[in-house]
Amino acid sequence: MQSGLSARDHEKQGAQAGFMDTDTLPLHPSADELLHALGHAVIATNTRGTVLSWNDAAEQLYGWSAAEAIGRDITEVTVPEVSQQAAAEIMAALREGRPWSGGFPVRSRSGEVLHALVTDTGVYRDGELIGIVGASLNLGDAVRHLMERSSDAAVLVDEQALVSYASPAVSNLFGWPVDEVVGTPLTDRIHPEDHQAFAELLASDPPRPERVGELRVRTDDAWSWVEVAVTDLYTQPGSQGHVCNIRRSERLARLEERERILEAVHSEVLQDLFAAALELDRALMHAAPSSAARIDAARDAVGRAMHTLREVVRP
Repeated sequence: MQSGLSARDHEKQGAQAGFMDTDTLPLHPSADELLHALGHAVIATNTRGTVLSWNDAAEQLYGWSAAEAIGRDITEVTVPEVSQQAAAEIMAALREGRPWSGGFPVRSRSGEVLHALVTDTGVYRDGELIGIVGASLNLGDAVRHLMERSSDAAVLVDEQALVSYASPAVSNLFGWPVDEVVGTPLTDRIHPEDHQAFAELLASDPPRPERVGELRVRTDDAWSWVEVAVTDLYTQPGSQGHVCNIRRSERLARLEERERILEAVHSEVLQDLFAAALELDRALMHAAPSSAARIDAARDAVGRAMHTLREVVRP
């Protein structure tokens, strides 16, 4: 005799009785299990910035355990000083009901500043912002496989030109140890006279379709000309990150080589003219009156040539 209950009713009764037939029912992960399974660092805060939730990926990215982070202000555990203004802009966007996504410098527990891809979304109740959920990942890890295969030196910088990732090519091309570049301003390796030009390349207001310039960078104990192409990581408002692709400038390298050759030739010609002038002076001392005038004229011509090389034709 059938009880009149459907299979679904039996399932409900079994669940209410505290047991479940796992052979017939799928397992449903809890919200916490789903949160901790994500590869992105997911952090929830209230509107005052107090951390309410902190998943496993957040522990790995920022170095703080959930027990240490929950209850603390988000700025204490993730936001470096250089990002305070950007954090205020993010909050303003969320209060207006707009999510925010972009490049954002973050700080780990060790003090290391990383460049992260961050998406912040507001949680609203009756139209009022009551909390924030942010998902982030280490941008260096996300793009490393692409950048490591580039023959250019690829560098990620924030709005302060602070490097959060540098590809191995920085060492191959310029002799910069990767671990010494990351965490330092790229401007430390750019000629002081070219700092303004680099700042103009980073500026994206108004946006330019192509931002390429030639700068001098330190290589060993010399300055070398390089070509720098700058691309914004994101096009959304609030974006703080840039990718700098750096390669040796072949055009300027050729000009430098040409100038080096000209300088060497210039020096050699001056030496030859100086030697010729001395010989003419000696010849003039012993010359017969009939040839003295011609030697003196030749001496004057050599002198004018030397003056022109010194004062006008400079390498």
